[in-house]
Amino acid sequence: MTDAGPIPGIGRPIPGMSAARVGGSKLTHRYGRRTTGVCDLDFEFTAPGAVAVTGPNGSGKSTLLRILAGLLRPSAGATSVHVGGRDHPPARRREVLGLATPELSFYEEFTATENLVFAAEARRLEAPARAAAAALDQVGLATRSSDRVSAFSSGMKQRLRLAFALLHEPPILLLDEPGSHLDETGREAVRDVVARHAARGLVLLATNDPEEIQLAERRLELHGHRLGDPS
Repeated sequence: MTDAGPIPGIGRPIPGMSAARVGGSKLTHRYGRRTTGVCDLDFEFTAPGAVAVTGPNGSGKSTLLRILAGLLRPSAGATSVHVGGRDHPPARRREVLGLATPELSFYEEFTATENLVFAAEARRLEAPARAAAAALDQVGLATRSSDRVSAFSSGMKQRLRLAFALLHEPPILLLDEPGSHLDETGREAVRDVVARHAARGLVLLATNDPEEIQLAERRLELHGHRLGDPS
């Protein structure tokens, strides 16, 4: 993997990137009447650096990332995303956030490049093809860029999700179980991306993998429970 360097339209540093921050106040999200994924959560994290979001299954790790990304409305409380000296409301967070999640799927009949170029054009990036090439290079998929996604293994699709999140070089990167289904080459790509991004922006990793937790210098522990439980 090589450093592709800045790309017109996505490589320009965003003012205040090093001071980007995310926060939550009394944040709660419920599933049904009794199960609470995120409960009365207060936090604030500022760039640069990486944060491991940990907790048992059902504690709300993926839910928290989706709320921060503006894809899910919390049951109570509020979140904030600050970049460039201003707060970005949920509807505009896609401009400053990159999200890699197992829920993301691709057009199987398209190549890796075609999928990313389509996404880059939807974001109205100035150089879609170059953005796609740079993102694929960062995750070690440059040599498979012309292959259809239908031929990809689950691990390769996982790396493609990471490339999708990197397309517009966002100051804040949200990674949901990024090492899932990855071999050592894929895990090396995750380590490289996290290290590079955390040096200038902010990375949140939802994970219980000990190796991935070690990539972060800060940690947010979640405790999902049913309403009324003493925990």
